[in-house]
Amino acid sequence: MLSTIGGSPLIRLDKLMPDAPFTLWAKLEAHNPGGSIKDRSALGMLIDRIRAGELQPGRSVVVESSSGNLGIGLAQVCRYFGIRFICVVDPRTNAQNIAIMRAFDAEVEVVTTTDPVTGEYLPQRIRRVSELVATIPHAWWPDQYANPLNPRAHETTMREIVEGVPGPVDFLFCATSSCGTLRGCADYAREHELPLTIVAVDAAGSAIFGDQPPRPRLIPGHGAAVRPKLYRDGLADKVVHVGDLDCVTGCRRLAHREAILAGGSSGAVVAAVEQLRDLIPAGATCALIFPDRGERYLNTIYHDEWVTTHFGDVAHLWKDPTVDGVPC
Repeated sequence: MLSTIGGSPLIRLDKLMPDAPFTLWAKLEAHNPGGSIKDRSALGMLIDRIRAGELQPGRSVVVESSSGNLGIGLAQVCRYFGIRFICVVDPRTNAQNIAIMRAFDAEVEVVTTTDPVTGEYLPQRIRRVSELVATIPHAWWPDQYANPLNPRAHETTMREIVEGVPGPVDFLFCATSSCGTLRGCADYAREHELPLTIVAVDAAGSAIFGDQPPRPRLIPGHGAAVRPKLYRDGLADKVVHVGDLDCVTGCRRLAHREAILAGGSSGAVVAAVEQLRDLIPAGATCALIFPDRGERYLNTIYHDEWVTTHFGDVAHLWKDPTVDGVPC
Protein backbone atom coordinates (compact mmCIF):
# COMPACT_ATOMS: atom_id res chain seq x y z
CA MET A 1 0.00 0.00 0.00
CA LEU A 2 2.69 2.49 0.96
CA SER A 3 4.52 1.91 -2.31
CA THR A 4 1.67 3.77 -4.05
CA ILE A 5 2.70 7.06 -2.39
CA GLY A 6 4.18 9.43 -4.98
CA GLY A 7 4.13 9.18 -8.75
CA SER A 8 0.87 11.15 -8.92
CA PRO A 9 -0.62 12.06 -12.33
CA LEU A 10 0.52 15.15 -14.17
CA ILE A 11 -2.07 16.51 -16.61
CA ARG A 12 -2.38 19.45 -18.97
CA LEU A 13 -5.18 21.90 -18.17
CA ASP A 14 -6.70 22.92 -21.48
CA LYS A 15 -10.05 24.37 -20.35
CA LEU A 16 -9.25 26.27 -17.15
CA MET A 17 -7.88 29.36 -18.96
CA PRO A 18 -8.38 28.51 -22.64
CA ASP A 19 -7.39 31.97 -23.90
CA ALA A 20 -4.19 32.20 -21.85
CA PRO A 21 -0.99 32.49 -23.90
CA PHE A 22 0.82 30.09 -21.57
CA THR A 23 0.48 26.39 -20.76
CA LEU A 24 -0.75 24.94 -17.46
CA TRP A 25 0.15 21.52 -16.05
CA ALA A 26 -1.34 20.17 -12.81
CA LYS A 27 0.20 17.67 -10.39
CA LEU A 28 -2.77 15.79 -8.89
CA GLU A 29 -1.63 14.81 -5.39
CA ALA A 30 -5.17 13.64 -4.54
CA HIS A 31 -4.16 10.34 -6.15
CA ASN A 32 -1.93 9.42 -3.22
CA PRO A 33 -3.57 6.65 -1.15
CA GLY A 34 -4.43 8.95 1.74
CA GLY A 35 -5.76 11.56 -0.65
CA SER A 36 -3.14 14.28 -0.38
CA ILE A 37 0.44 15.38 -0.85
CA LYS A 38 0.94 14.98 2.91
CA ASP A 39 1.25 11.22 2.40
CA ARG A 40 4.75 11.93 1.09
CA SER A 41 5.64 13.87 4.26
CA ALA A 42 4.15 11.27 6.58
CA LEU A 43 6.08 8.37 5.07
CA GLY A 44 9.26 10.42 4.72
CA MET A 45 9.32 11.43 8.38
CA LEU A 46 8.55 7.96 9.78
CA ILE A 47 10.01 5.27 7.56
CA ASP A 48 13.68 5.50 8.58
CA ARG A 49 12.84 5.46 12.31
CA ILE A 50 10.56 2.46 11.78
CA ARG A 51 13.17 0.54 9.80
CA ALA A 52 15.79 1.34 12.46
CA GLY A 53 13.53 -0.02 15.20
CA GLU A 54 13.23 3.37 16.92
CA LEU A 55 9.46 3.26 16.44
CA GLN A 56 8.06 -0.12 17.52
CA PRO A 57 4.58 -1.65 17.38
CA GLY A 58 2.95 -1.96 20.79
CA ARG A 59 5.50 0.39 22.37
CA SER A 60 5.96 3.64 20.48
CA VAL A 61 3.40 6.44 20.18
CA VAL A 62 3.47 9.04 17.41
CA VAL A 63 1.88 12.39 18.32
CA GLU A 64 1.37 15.20 15.81
CA SER A 65 -0.58 18.40 15.21
CA SER A 66 -2.49 18.56 11.92
CA SER A 67 -5.34 20.35 10.20
CA GLY A 68 -6.25 17.03 8.61
CA ASN A 69 -4.25 15.76 5.65
CA LEU A 70 -0.97 15.01 7.40
CA GLY A 71 -2.96 13.37 10.16
CA ILE A 72 -4.51 11.01 7.62
CA GLY A 73 -1.11 10.22 6.11
CA LEU A 74 0.42 9.49 9.52
CA ALA A 75 -2.62 7.46 10.59
CA GLN A 76 -2.25 5.31 7.49
CA VAL A 77 1.49 4.69 7.94
CA CYS A 78 1.14 4.02 11.66
CA ARG A 79 -1.76 1.63 11.08
CA TYR A 80 0.24 -0.29 8.49
CA PHE A 81 3.07 -0.81 10.97
CA GLY A 82 0.85 -1.24 14.05
CA ILE A 83 2.02 1.90 15.84
CA ARG A 84 -0.27 3.96 18.05
CA PHE A 85 -1.02 7.44 16.70
CA ILE A 86 -2.56 10.50 18.37
CA CYS A 87 -3.49 13.52 16.26
CA VAL A 88 -4.23 16.93 17.77
CA VAL A 89 -6.65 18.99 15.67
CA ASP A 90 -8.93 22.00 16.15
CA PRO A 91 -12.60 22.82 15.38
CA ARG A 92 -11.80 23.91 11.82
CA THR A 93 -10.62 20.40 10.94
CA ASN A 94 -13.00 18.76 8.50
CA ALA A 95 -15.24 16.14 10.15
CA GLN A 96 -14.55 13.72 7.31
CA ASN A 97 -10.79 13.98 7.90
CA ILE A 98 -11.31 13.12 11.56
CA ALA A 99 -13.52 10.17 10.59
CA ILE A 100 -10.85 8.86 8.20
CA MET A 101 -8.16 9.07 10.88
CA ARG A 102 -10.38 7.19 13.32
CA ALA A 103 -11.05 4.56 10.66
CA PHE A 104 -7.30 3.91 10.80
CA ASP A 105 -7.61 3.55 14.62
CA ALA A 106 -5.97 6.92 15.27
CA GLU A 107 -6.86 8.77 18.46
CA VAL A 108 -8.00 12.34 17.80
CA GLU A 109 -7.89 15.19 20.32
CA VAL A 110 -9.66 18.45 19.48
CA VAL A 111 -8.23 21.66 20.92
CA THR A 112 -11.18 23.98 21.49
CA THR A 113 -9.55 27.19 22.79
CA THR A 114 -7.43 29.65 20.86
CA ASP A 115 -4.09 31.07 21.86
CA PRO A 116 -4.66 34.18 24.02
CA VAL A 117 -1.93 36.13 22.23
CA THR A 118 -2.54 35.30 18.56
CA GLY A 119 -6.18 34.23 18.72
CA GLU A 120 -5.26 31.15 16.65
CA TYR A 121 -5.56 27.43 17.31
CA LEU A 122 -2.14 26.32 16.05
CA PRO A 123 -0.10 27.45 19.10
CA GLN A 124 -2.56 25.61 21.35
CA ARG A 125 -2.33 22.48 19.22
CA ILE A 126 1.46 22.51 19.49
CA ARG A 127 1.29 23.03 23.27
CA ARG A 128 -1.01 20.05 23.59
CA VAL A 129 1.33 17.89 21.51
CA SER A 130 4.20 18.87 23.82
CA GLU A 131 2.12 17.93 26.89
CA LEU A 132 1.24 14.54 25.43
CA VAL A 133 4.83 13.76 24.43
CA ALA A 134 6.04 14.73 27.90
CA THR A 135 3.54 12.49 29.71
CA ILE A 136 3.14 9.41 27.46
CA PRO A 137 6.00 6.88 27.63
CA HIS A 138 7.85 6.30 24.34
CA ALA A 139 5.97 9.13 22.60
CA TRP A 140 7.57 10.94 19.67
CA TRP A 141 6.61 14.09 17.77
CA PRO A 142 7.59 14.11 14.06
CA ASP A 143 7.13 17.92 14.06
CA GLN A 144 6.16 18.64 10.48
CA TYR A 145 6.94 22.31 11.03
CA ALA A 146 10.66 21.76 11.66
CA ASN A 147 11.58 18.23 10.54
CA PRO A 148 13.99 18.37 7.55
CA LEU A 149 12.62 15.03 6.34
CA ASN A 150 9.37 16.81 5.51
CA PRO A 151 10.82 18.93 2.67
CA ARG A 152 13.17 16.14 1.61
CA ALA A 153 10.11 14.02 0.80
CA HIS A 154 9.02 16.68 -1.70
CA GLU A 155 12.21 16.81 -3.69
CA THR A 156 10.71 13.82 -5.51
CA THR A 157 7.59 15.89 -6.20
CA MET A 158 9.66 18.47 -8.05
CA ARG A 159 11.64 15.79 -9.84
CA GLU A 160 8.44 14.14 -11.06
CA ILE A 161 7.22 17.49 -12.40
CA VAL A 162 10.48 18.22 -14.22
CA GLU A 163 10.58 14.74 -15.73
CA GLY A 164 6.88 14.73 -16.65
CA VAL A 165 6.37 18.15 -18.24
CA PRO A 166 7.46 18.40 -21.89
CA GLY A 167 10.22 21.00 -22.07
CA PRO A 168 11.41 23.30 -19.28
CA VAL A 169 9.12 24.47 -16.48
CA ASP A 170 9.10 28.27 -16.21
CA PHE A 171 6.77 28.78 -13.22
CA LEU A 172 5.89 26.59 -10.24
CA PHE A 173 2.80 27.49 -8.16
CA CYS A 174 2.86 25.88 -4.73
CA ALA A 175 0.50 26.36 -1.77
CA THR A 176 2.29 26.54 1.56
CA SER A 177 1.55 25.73 5.20
CA SER A 178 4.36 23.86 6.97
CA CYS A 179 6.69 24.95 4.12
CA GLY A 180 7.55 21.30 3.49
CA THR A 181 6.43 21.16 -0.14
CA LEU A 182 7.69 24.65 -0.93
CA ARG A 183 11.12 24.07 0.57
CA GLY A 184 11.53 20.60 -0.94
CA CYS A 185 10.68 21.86 -4.42
CA ALA A 186 12.88 24.93 -3.97
CA ASP A 187 15.83 22.86 -2.76
CA TYR A 188 15.56 20.58 -5.79
CA ALA A 189 15.28 23.54 -8.16
CA ARG A 190 18.31 25.30 -6.66
CA GLU A 191 20.42 22.13 -6.56
CA HIS A 192 19.71 21.44 -10.23
CA GLU A 193 20.01 25.12 -11.22
CA LEU A 194 16.58 25.17 -12.83
CA PRO A 195 15.65 28.51 -14.46
CA LEU A 196 12.38 28.42 -12.59
CA THR A 197 10.22 31.10 -10.94
CA ILE A 198 8.72 29.68 -7.75
CA VAL A 199 5.44 31.23 -6.64
CA ALA A 200 4.40 30.57 -3.04
CA VAL A 201 0.64 30.68 -2.55
CA ASP A 202 -0.24 31.71 1.00
CA ALA A 203 -3.50 32.48 2.77
CA ALA A 204 -4.50 36.05 3.43
CA GLY A 205 -3.82 36.63 7.12
CA SER A 206 -1.12 33.94 7.34
CA ALA A 207 2.05 34.58 9.35
CA ILE A 208 4.43 32.61 7.14
CA PHE A 209 5.94 35.47 5.15
CA GLY A 210 5.52 38.11 7.84
CA ASP A 211 3.77 40.69 5.68
CA GLN A 212 0.12 40.02 6.50
CA PRO A 213 -1.99 41.31 9.40
CA PRO A 214 -3.60 38.32 11.11
CA ARG A 215 -7.20 37.56 10.14
CA PRO A 216 -9.56 34.62 10.66
CA ARG A 217 -9.68 32.01 7.89
CA LEU A 218 -12.56 29.72 7.00
CA ILE A 219 -10.69 27.22 4.85
CA PRO A 220 -7.87 25.14 6.40
CA GLY A 221 -4.99 23.51 4.55
CA HIS A 222 -2.78 26.45 3.59
CA GLY A 223 -1.32 29.33 5.54
CA ALA A 224 -0.22 29.19 9.17
CA ALA A 225 -0.74 31.23 12.33
CA VAL A 226 2.92 30.79 13.29
CA ARG A 227 5.90 30.89 10.93
CA PRO A 228 7.17 27.29 10.60
CA LYS A 229 10.80 26.58 11.46
CA LEU A 230 11.20 25.11 7.96
CA TYR A 231 10.73 28.60 6.53
CA ARG A 232 13.75 30.46 5.28
CA ASP A 233 14.14 33.64 3.28
CA GLY A 234 14.38 33.18 -0.46
CA LEU A 235 12.27 30.02 -0.73
CA ALA A 236 9.99 31.73 -3.25
CA ASP A 237 10.60 34.26 -5.98
CA LYS A 238 7.07 35.60 -5.62
CA VAL A 239 4.42 35.34 -2.91
CA VAL A 240 0.70 35.60 -3.61
CA HIS A 241 -1.85 35.85 -0.81
CA VAL A 242 -5.28 34.42 -1.46
CA GLY A 243 -8.55 34.91 0.44
CA ASP A 244 -11.25 32.36 1.23
CA LEU A 245 -13.55 33.46 -1.60
CA ASP A 246 -10.67 33.14 -4.07
CA CYS A 247 -10.16 29.54 -2.89
CA VAL A 248 -13.83 28.76 -3.41
CA THR A 249 -13.85 30.37 -6.85
CA GLY A 250 -10.71 28.53 -7.93
CA CYS A 251 -12.06 25.17 -6.79
CA ARG A 252 -15.42 25.67 -8.44
CA ARG A 253 -13.78 26.75 -11.71
CA LEU A 254 -11.67 23.58 -11.66
CA ALA A 255 -14.78 21.47 -11.17
CA HIS A 256 -16.82 23.27 -13.84
CA ARG A 257 -14.13 23.61 -16.48
CA GLU A 258 -11.77 20.66 -15.97
CA ALA A 259 -13.96 18.20 -14.01
CA ILE A 260 -11.35 18.16 -11.25
CA LEU A 261 -12.69 18.02 -7.69
CA ALA A 262 -9.84 19.45 -5.64
CA GLY A 263 -9.36 20.88 -2.15
CA GLY A 264 -9.17 24.45 -0.92
CA SER A 265 -5.45 24.97 -1.38
CA SER A 266 -5.76 23.85 -5.01
CA GLY A 267 -8.33 26.59 -5.51
CA ALA A 268 -5.86 29.01 -3.97
CA VAL A 269 -3.24 27.96 -6.53
CA VAL A 270 -5.70 28.58 -9.37
CA ALA A 271 -6.49 32.02 -7.92
CA ALA A 272 -2.77 32.82 -7.73
CA VAL A 273 -2.33 32.06 -11.42
CA GLU A 274 -5.23 34.41 -12.16
CA GLN A 275 -3.59 37.15 -10.09
CA LEU A 276 -0.29 36.82 -11.96
CA ARG A 277 -1.81 36.16 -15.35
CA ASP A 278 -0.59 39.42 -16.91
CA LEU A 279 2.95 38.82 -15.62
CA ILE A 280 3.37 35.34 -17.13
CA PRO A 281 5.08 35.59 -20.54
CA ALA A 282 3.49 34.16 -23.65
CA GLY A 283 4.74 30.65 -24.34
CA ALA A 284 5.64 29.98 -20.69
CA THR A 285 5.00 26.61 -19.05
CA CYS A 286 3.47 26.67 -15.57
CA ALA A 287 3.27 23.73 -13.15
CA LEU A 288 0.56 23.82 -10.47
CA ILE A 289 0.61 21.51 -7.46
CA PHE A 290 -2.91 20.52 -6.37
CA PRO A 291 -2.39 19.15 -2.83
CA ASP A 292 -5.58 17.22 -2.08
CA ARG A 293 -9.03 16.06 -3.13
CA GLY A 294 -12.32 17.91 -2.91
CA GLU A 295 -14.56 15.30 -1.27
CA ARG A 296 -13.44 16.61 2.11
CA TYR A 297 -14.89 20.02 1.23
CA LEU A 298 -18.36 18.93 0.12
CA ASN A 299 -19.92 20.62 3.16
CA THR A 300 -18.08 23.89 2.59
CA ILE A 301 -16.51 24.86 -0.72
CA TYR A 302 -18.84 22.70 -2.82
CA HIS A 303 -21.95 23.33 -0.74
CA ASP A 304 -24.02 26.08 -2.33
CA GLU A 305 -25.80 27.08 0.88
CA TRP A 306 -22.52 27.35 2.81
CA VAL A 307 -20.98 29.48 0.08
CA THR A 308 -24.01 31.78 -0.08
CA THR A 309 -24.08 32.16 3.70
CA HIS A 310 -20.47 33.29 3.85
CA PHE A 311 -20.01 35.14 0.55
CA GLY A 312 -23.42 35.86 -0.93
CA ASP A 313 -24.58 34.97 -4.45
CA VAL A 314 -21.23 34.49 -6.17
CA ALA A 315 -21.90 31.62 -8.60
CA HIS A 316 -21.29 33.99 -11.51
CA LEU A 317 -17.60 33.93 -10.58
CA TRP A 318 -17.18 30.39 -11.87
CA LYS A 319 -20.14 29.49 -14.06
CA ASP A 320 -19.70 30.07 -17.79
CA PRO A 321 -23.01 31.33 -19.23
CA THR A 322 -22.17 29.87 -22.64
CA VAL A 323 -21.81 26.40 -21.10
CA ASP A 324 -24.00 26.35 -17.99
CA GLY A 325 -26.91 28.43 -19.28
CA VAL A 326 -26.52 30.87 -16.39
CA PRO A 327 -27.44 34.49 -17.18
CA CYS A 328 -24.66 37.04 -16.77
